Amino acid sequence: MKLSVLDLSVVPRSGDRQQALMNTLDTAKKVDEWGYTRFWMAEHHATGAAAGRSPEVLIPLVASQTSQLKVGSGAVLLNHYSPFKVAEVFNTLEDLFPGRIDMGIGRATTGPVSDLALQRRRSVYRPSADDSAEQLQELVQWMNNSFEADSPFAQIQSYNNGSSPNFWLLGSSSWSAMAAAKLGLRYAFSGFINPMQSYGISQIYHQQFTPAKQASGLQKPTLMLALNVFVAETAEEANRLSAPFQLFERRLRSSGDIQSLLKDEDTAIRLLGGLREPEMLTDPQQPPRVLIGTPDQVRDWLMQIGEAYETDEIMVHTLSSNHEARLRSYQLLADAFELRKTDSC
Repeated sequence: MKLSVLDLSVVPRSGDRQQALMNTLDTAKKVDEWGYTRFWMAEHHATGAAAGRSPEVLIPLVASQTSQLKVGSGAVLLNHYSPFKVAEVFNTLEDLFPGRIDMGIGRATTGPVSDLALQRRRSVYRPSADDSAEQLQELVQWMNNSFEADSPFAQIQSYNNGSSPNFWLLGSSSWSAMAAAKLGLRYAFSGFINPMQSYGISQIYHQQFTPAKQASGLQKPTLMLALNVFVAETAEEANRLSAPFQLFERRLRSSGDIQSLLKDEDTAIRLLGGLREPEMLTDPQQPPRVLIGTPDQVRDWLMQIGEAYETDEIMVHTLSSNHEARLRSYQLLADAFELRKTDSC
């Protein structure tokens, strides 16, 4: 089993956004040493709780200070940008760090005001229009320079130095599963967002996968599942570490709050009215919303989930402003999977 990390650059309780970004870099350097496979950074706009808004800016910083990790975006929100510009940015990153760049592509609303602010031609902005399929197809064509001869885009190319970044489609819906399957792309499913439908949607991807006609795609399906994971020496301590995240989710569901900084563990437990016992894995096809436990517990659960989902890679998402405890969670999990030993073989 391979493990990877999704990082949001969570703002610490001091409110120092530079420190949030430095914590992201420190995390990447540590998980690189511990044998993780890839490290992705998110794009979240207009939020006070996370500083990760420009993965294409952070990728070269992280890649330049790590050696083994594949570094990428989780995800660039293509619905807000020019596919040609995205292709050129990631081809440039691949030119700088050949064989180590993941181009993770997604789509999402960032809120009605920030969606509008991200548009260049606001006079023609139509929030109801969804041209995601066309944008994705155009990006595939730019990455392969494969436009039909009668297309005006066939007159130019998105150049690279002989290699292309790994092309991943990210999503949490059946649309993304079908789109990735149709184009023969790698697919990362956000199980931490939509756990209830994760198995059914992953099966859509496997069952409908069509071998790619383009070099940027694959001949066989490749699925990665992203999950909320909290690990500590004891299940009680892991549950305690997860408390700020549980409070954050409650506030997100009740009021859409993405501005408030994550609380410390004691405050979160008090505001939650105490902690419930963490949910155990009973069905690997239906993992709980948060996996909380000891290293051995979580290792066994992830192995069962990986087998059920036909994947050999899980991306872990540990949302916490407690930087040291979060790093310890990653280290314990790496040791349980003996990632460094696997990496050295």
